[in-house]
Amino acid sequence: MAVAQKDAVGMPQLTIRPMQESDLAAVVRIEHASYAFPWTEGIFRDCLRVNYTCRVAEMDATVIGYGILCVGAHEAHLLNICVADAYRCRGVARELLLHLLQIAGRLGAEDAFLETRPSNASALHLYRSLGFVQIGMRRGYYQAVGGREDALVLKRRID
Repeated sequence: MAVAQKDAVGMPQLTIRPMQESDLAAVVRIEHASYAFPWTEGIFRDCLRVNYTCRVAEMDATVIGYGILCVGAHEAHLLNICVADAYRCRGVARELLLHLLQIAGRLGAEDAFLETRPSNASALHLYRSLGFVQIGMRRGYYQAVGGREDALVLKRRID
């Protein structure tokens, strides 16, 4: 299922659709440009293989972001969400996350969980603005330059 937003002239601006293997090169480019310790192509390929909810966001037929969600036992876990640097702060991550939460609800999830770095202020702002609250912390969860970084565990009820 694709979701498209339209500008004032009715031209598609943002489309969210299922990720395909043919998207992996673009997804990996965005991932590697965004993180010091990125996921590998193999990890993304495995997410597709095990049928996680994998979506890409496109503008003008160009992949500009992606999200990976795992749903089971009435819970959704946001595993990864990222938008290419040139398209950040335009609401793309918000639309992508809302789309994933809607899918999670349709699949029977009652709660959504995610981890994020405390140092990722823009992600924290987005998650909190969408109703996520901190429920815990995982010490040393993330690789970081010069050591490890904790992860904040956030939760939100799915309406």
